[in-house]
Amino acid sequence: MPSIFTHAAIPLALWCAADRGRISTPLLAAGVVAAMLPDADVLAFALHIPYADSFGHRGASHSMVFAALMAVLAALLHRRLRATAVQAAAFVGLCALSHPLLDALTSGGLGVALWWPWSGERFFAPWRPIRVSPFAPQFFSARGMATVLSELRWVWLPLALAVVGWRAIQRAPVDSRT
Repeated sequence: MPSIFTHAAIPLALWCAADRGRISTPLLAAGVVAAMLPDADVLAFALHIPYADSFGHRGASHSMVFAALMAVLAALLHRRLRATAVQAAAFVGLCALSHPLLDALTSGGLGVALWWPWSGERFFAPWRPIRVSPFAPQFFSARGMATVLSELRWVWLPLALAVVGWRAIQRAPVDSRT
């Protein structure tokens, strides 16, 4: 997995790219939680659920069904999130789905169960440039630092450049002669 902090990059980038006030603070917070929540499945290790199990790490909580459930929950809570039901569902669902997609880009683990419950097969992206993050006890090690640098290079920097580019396009004057 990318570190838990990097899973927040997608909702933060979307918020930065949006017009001010378009994504409310409660909706942003819900998006960040939805992007990080799939890794709560590490509790499976404490419950002696095997990694490769459907409810193990990168299993059901890393599926499109889980992202869809997060979207439905957001739609139901849209008033608290200060958004329309469609906006809440789309934003939170996309943020939740970003988690397994980022994990699929990592160099380790067993892949993500993106198609659970229809398939227990685990998937990786064909290109896996992001170093897999060590679990908490080893995070502040040389391997953890290499992971952070990898995440800066492959996630944070490209997203920052995309946001800056998008904001520049939004501010560019429109030629009215056409």
